[in-house]
Amino acid sequence: MVTVIKTSRSINSILNYNENKVKEGVAECISAVNYPLELEKLNFTHKLNRFLKLSSLNENAKRNSVHISLNFDPSENYSKEKLIEIADTYMEKIGFGKQPYLVYQHHDSGHPHMHIVTNNIQRDGKRIDIHLIGVKKSEPARKEIEELFGLVKAEGRKQKENLSLKPISIGRVEYGKAESRKAINSVLNKVLPDYKYSSLPELNAVLNLYNVHADKGSEDSRVFKNNGLLYKILDQNSKPIGVPIKASEFYSRPTLKFLEGKFKTNETEKDSCKKYVKNAIKMAFYRENIFSPEKLLKILETESIHMILRKSGEGQLYGITYVDHKTKSVFNGSSLGKEFSAKGIQENCAFNVLMFERKHQNFMSSSSDNFQNLESKEYIKENLADILLRGERINDYVSKQFKQKKRKRLYKGF
Repeated sequence: MVTVIKTSRSINSILNYNENKVKEGVAECISAVNYPLELEKLNFTHKLNRFLKLSSLNENAKRNSVHISLNFDPSENYSKEKLIEIADTYMEKIGFGKQPYLVYQHHDSGHPHMHIVTNNIQRDGKRIDIHLIGVKKSEPARKEIEELFGLVKAEGRKQKENLSLKPISIGRVEYGKAESRKAINSVLNKVLPDYKYSSLPELNAVLNLYNVHADKGSEDSRVFKNNGLLYKILDQNSKPIGVPIKASEFYSRPTLKFLEGKFKTNETEKDSCKKYVKNAIKMAFYRENIFSPEKLLKILETESIHMILRKSGEGQLYGITYVDHKTKSVFNGSSLGKEFSAKGIQENCAFNVLMFERKHQNFMSSSSDNFQNLESKEYIKENLADILLRGERINDYVSKQFKQKKRKRLYKGF
């Protein structure tokens, strides 16, 4: 058995995720523990309010929701009764036996698994400590349960990606193939609580990957003046298609006011994730001859980093956004540092071209078949001075390679 634990500040989004799976017919709520009513009599509001009431007892808790996935070997097709017994034993052993929790059996992957939704605020308002819960409580509980129920042991086996809660478990939205609100909602339920974004453009960098766009409207529009927000489906050319849907019409109410609150908290939370992205970019330049941002884009994809190039109508690159699917963080290039901005990346590419030309001075008169990289040909064709003078709209920056050393002044004594 493999266990995955995720914490959040939004029980609403976690519950919506599982309930939407039920509506889609790929999941079933099989148990509701420590609820005043029987499972058959519970509706969505009953399930949600039980958690919200406890959360209101401790409003200082930054993370009050827990989402657990218990995953089994493909050969283990257990009955609902046994799955419920395993879930109850697990929750008791990690200290959540007295908490309200819901158990969902999912049927949307190649292995049997179930999700457990709960929170960590107790009836007296005290918080159950979830720091290092995976190491301190979940792992010992997992090993005991494997022995107790005779489960296939996860010890010594590499935890595969398909046994984890994936960053995004949904595909691109395709207009006309599913009900628009339902399709957009499935994307929002995964992106909004999981990814760390600190502005609307950064959020759209992720949403656009799944053909969804959040729009405040033009400055003279009623939506903009009322501080509203619309969600739209994008076609294959990234153009809006169909009727936009107001944020207030979704059950989770992902309004602009809600997002602005997340922008502030995400800004500090994602600081610790910058190092991974910066190191990945530096190592890419160190290992490869990168002559264009497009080449860097392809390399970073192998590191689960999606690099979005923002270009003007004339095709000039003026901005870069990085979406890191490992740490689930989104960064504007300039926020990582000047060398990671659009201008910094272009300067590094131009510098590589200059070094390439120095080593191959006689190359331009020889056959183009000797090129190590076709993209270098395109960059050499351009005016390198023009590349170096291009700048990201946010700031002016000159790479260290192109800075002239300051001459020391000699002062004569009197």
